[in-house]
Amino acid sequence: MTSHTLDQPQFYLTASQTCPYLEGKMERKIFTYLVGDNAPHLNDLLSAGGFRRSQTIAYRPACDGCQACLSVRVLVSQFTYSRSFTRVLNRNKDLIASIKPAVPTSEQYSLFQQYLQSRHGDGGMVEMSMNDYAAMVEESHIDTMLVEYRLRDVDSGITGQSSGELIAVALTDHLGDATSMVYSFFRPDMDKRSLGTFIILDHIQRAVKEGLDYVYLGYWVKHSPKMAYKARFQPLEFLGNHGWEPLE
Repeated sequence: MTSHTLDQPQFYLTASQTCPYLEGKMERKIFTYLVGDNAPHLNDLLSAGGFRRSQTIAYRPACDGCQACLSVRVLVSQFTYSRSFTRVLNRNKDLIASIKPAVPTSEQYSLFQQYLQSRHGDGGMVEMSMNDYAAMVEESHIDTMLVEYRLRDVDSGITGQSSGELIAVALTDHLGDATSMVYSFFRPDMDKRSLGTFIILDHIQRAVKEGLDYVYLGYWVKHSPKMAYKARFQPLEFLGNHGWEPLE
């Protein structure tokens, strides 16, 4: 692997492969490495330019004749809680969130595998070993954290912490003015809790408390059912040809 400076990052193109979101389409990505002392600042700049991080790589789609993948972010200071969102928060009041360093555990990996096998059994990630999961979490040259969500235990009312059952996990990056949700997973048998929605709402609440401007949600694809949920978190911006614009 070659280290590059902040002023002159080198970009590469991947080979074409089947698009995971739109049937009959092929995808390519442009990417660069996030390594060294300049990685956090470079990641901030690239995130604002529509890139996503995966381990020590920043990438974005660069598909021939297609611009369906739109980078989206929530404007946290203007975010409004619908009745549905309020119900989700109330259903999960018994969960305690704890910020952890980006260090993988076997408990997390077990939950990760449960989630993948239930929700993404036909995807490539289901084959990930514990070592693969550890690399996903640990290989970062920027400020990365894990947020663990556990059921309250008998001491939670006093300590504000919990050693109860692990219900959900979010791998999250800190940017200069935002957080970026890299990956999240949760108990697949708790559909009534809407845990995926809850994790995003929790990140929005945390961003407000920290005085941050945005929560990056990755890519939204208009005609992909897998991505439809992201449009619910209004006001939402997408990166278009003229910069960041409202996604109505």
